[in-house]
Amino acid sequence: MSNKKDTTSFVIRFTQKLYQNEQDETQVQWRGNIRHVQGGEEKRFSDFTKAMEFIQGKLAELTLDSLEHKPKEEQEGILSKSFNLWKKVAMDAPKLVIQTIKDPMGQVEQLQNQVKDVIEQNIESIEPEINQWRNASKSDFQQLMETMEGMSKKMDDLQSKVDALMTQNKKKKKS
Repeated sequence: MSNKKDTTSFVIRFTQKLYQNEQDETQVQWRGNIRHVQGGEEKRFSDFTKAMEFIQGKLAELTLDSLEHKPKEEQEGILSKSFNLWKKVAMDAPKLVIQTIKDPMGQVEQLQNQVKDVIEQNIESIEPEINQWRNASKSDFQQLMETMEGMSKKMDDLQSKVDALMTQNKKKKKS
């Protein structure tokens, strides 16, 4: 069994419009624009279900493309799992949007916590590399600088030789 990963991304922008109705009551209208990053296609919406339909259509295309060479029974099983996921998204997405509208700072905090968790998880993988340099002495860094300066001089010398060869080659071509 092979593991195939396909990624697709969407950018969703919301615009809030406040206006007075005929009874002079303040009304709010949300509009949005969704863009499929990989394909560049965009769709405007005033009903969030239209944005979800757009996402679902793009993901269905991706799923169908990836199932092209699979047996029919396997295709049906994978599509069934995909549709189950969309049932859950269809139920949860409107709640998420409403929570974001009601408490945008709470959603920002949640996002910040998610980013913090990812950083904490990934810092463990690079920590051993950082630890190698924590005990380095000033003389270690000095030795490293001297080595780099020597390499830089050798590269300059090499570049001079290449330039000289290029000049000779041009002169030979002219004559």
